[in-house]
Amino acid sequence: MSASGGTKAIVAALVANLSIAVAKFVAFLFSGSSSMLAESVHSLADSGNQGLLLLGGKKAKREATPQHPFGYGRERYIYAFLVSIVLFSVGGMFAVYEGYEKIKDPHEITAWYWPVGVLVFAIIAEIFSFRTAIKESNQTRGDRSWTEFVRRSKAPELPVVLLEDLGALVGLILALGGVGLALATGNGVWDGIGTLCIGILLIVIAIILAAETKSLLLGESAGLEEVEKIKAAVVDGDTVTGIIHMRTLHLGPEELLVAAKIAVQHDDTAVEIANAINAAENRIREAVPIARVIYLEPDIFNAEAAAAGANPGKTPGAPARQDPGAPGGPKDLGH
Repeated sequence: MSASGGTKAIVAALVANLSIAVAKFVAFLFSGSSSMLAESVHSLADSGNQGLLLLGGKKAKREATPQHPFGYGRERYIYAFLVSIVLFSVGGMFAVYEGYEKIKDPHEITAWYWPVGVLVFAIIAEIFSFRTAIKESNQTRGDRSWTEFVRRSKAPELPVVLLEDLGALVGLILALGGVGLALATGNGVWDGIGTLCIGILLIVIAIILAAETKSLLLGESAGLEEVEKIKAAVVDGDTVTGIIHMRTLHLGPEELLVAAKIAVQHDDTAVEIANAINAAENRIREAVPIARVIYLEPDIFNAEAAAAGANPGKTPGAPARQDPGAPGGPKDLGH
């Protein structure tokens, strides 16, 4: 995902949510609807979340320092995780509490045209924001499903905005249903039920966002397509004859670390190996431009260890358990 695409979607959502938050709060003051109060807090929380995403994107652009030699790309993941916390606490828990209070002590909605009018306006504004997020996401989503896009995207901004906008639209429909039933029946309990449903919805979305962002914070590898491109770029069929093992790690949404142990022949000279490594690094960066940090370690290919198969669960670089003099010992492909 390009940073500009994510920023455009965030700004569109921020403008929509700020205007909606003000309109909802005014409607609450005139009508006394708890759904409108919950929705105004929800929109205010969403506005703060978009501010957090913009701040995270700005901080992530800082240059690397001796203390943080790999840069600050993961700032975007940290601020996306904060979004899930805000959505859970400020949005979800407040709405659940407000809904419970309204169910326990219901009261009639007055000036019904305020909440209904504002909710219709909010739905139109959210559709605009959601449409922008969908349009920007389609530029990088490819043939992936929406579920896969949200789960596999390495850039958190668009999935966050998509889920927030989807939650906002569903929440508005729930609020409209709660207000409508309260007006139709004259029973304010329906307004409280609508508010409670909004809170549960926001909590579910917050949990999904937290789970997906946690995975990014822990460190995810490159996608399968990028991994295959890197493997194809490393081997030149001459000096570099294969890959013994390889690990990739996203240092940020648009910065990838590649570390690999490559197989060379025992009679290659140091100059030949050094030139082959430099050429392989250039091929990797050409094939996968986000591969910014690359470490390639040469090793002698061991046919017997290769036939035994690699152990992907083994820590790279860990000493082999076999006797050093035995076939497949120090040169175990499972390092």
